[in-house]
Amino acid sequence: MSNAPSAPALVREIEACRLCAERFAATATGHNPRPVVWFRPGARLLIAGQAPGMRVHKAGRPFADPSGDRLRDWLGIDEATFYDRSRVAVVPMAFCFPGYDAKGSDLPPPPLCAATWHARVMAALPELELMVLVGGASQRWHLGTRKGVTETVRNWREICDAGPGTPGSPRILPLPHPSWRNTGWLKRNPWFAAELLPVLRDAVARTLERPQESS
Repeated sequence: MSNAPSAPALVREIEACRLCAERFAATATGHNPRPVVWFRPGARLLIAGQAPGMRVHKAGRPFADPSGDRLRDWLGIDEATFYDRSRVAVVPMAFCFPGYDAKGSDLPPPPLCAATWHARVMAALPELELMVLVGGASQRWHLGTRKGVTETVRNWREICDAGPGTPGSPRILPLPHPSWRNTGWLKRNPWFAAELLPVLRDAVARTLERPQESS
């Protein structure tokens, strides 16, 4: 709990971060940094994603796009719950939109962002009970895995049972990215909707349903 009072200052630090300004200026989009920071002490559910896309960059809040609509459907929660920072923390592997390459594809999250901020953010969220790892970048960081997304998500039971390896630590569930680009993946892997999603929705509901302790 000693990290909680420092969280507002940490949020301001991240919002002011300009470490990748030159990197972003050199991309096809030539944009300025705009960290999208969405967490607060007391949150019990963590959504660990990849990096904001262009629509999120413009909106200034995470998953403000069709991917977010699909993700909220997977989680079984509405927008009001999803964006309640006292209950849900959204912590991507890069807080800024990385930009597009010359072919118009999203660039990967710059590793510098996670190396600079991620451990401090996690330390500021001591009450997490459930971590939902969306996409390969977050799964590699939190699980230390080198496996691909399909194999990692297919092993969700083992990951959920094991947690991150320490008693009392949050449960973990890995997901593919909810992008429309993964619609084919969902059709090829019907077990995801049939087996994992009911467990995910139940875990999210159980995590969020209990009243929070007053500070």
